Amino acid sequence: MLPTQCLCTKLRRATRNVTRLYDDALAGVGLNVAQYSLLKHLARLDQPSITSLAEAMGLDRSTLGRNLKVLEAKGLVQLEGGEDQRNRLVSLTPAGRLVLEQALQAWEQVQQDLGQRIGPENRAALMALLDDLEHIA
Repeated sequence: MLPTQCLCTKLRRATRNVTRLYDDALAGVGLNVAQYSLLKHLARLDQPSITSLAEAMGLDRSTLGRNLKVLEAKGLVQLEGGEDQRNRLVSLTPAGRLVLEQALQAWEQVQQDLGQRIGPENRAALMALLDDLEHIA
């Protein structure tokens, strides 16, 4: 990799590397980190509309819709009701809840390993910086 001082490039590289760690850990249950995050949000929100789920996750509806189709095809989520596509309700299926439970241990292990690798002070500083960057726009 070429060295760079570009913040965007450095952030994108770091994001890809961290995502790969989570994806590798979750592969055993057939999920990637984006799918795990979606299932986790669904469990917390308990049958949101597509629009409210997209807002909660910080995604546009079209991106969310593509991800939901994959999970629906796997039998992990179901879409029901609603006046139109934006207002359809999304919920976890029993299979989705089971996969989420199975994925939790793998996710927690990566969280712990990564936290240990960077150390508690760096983790706290990184979380604060990421909070700032999350609200920059």
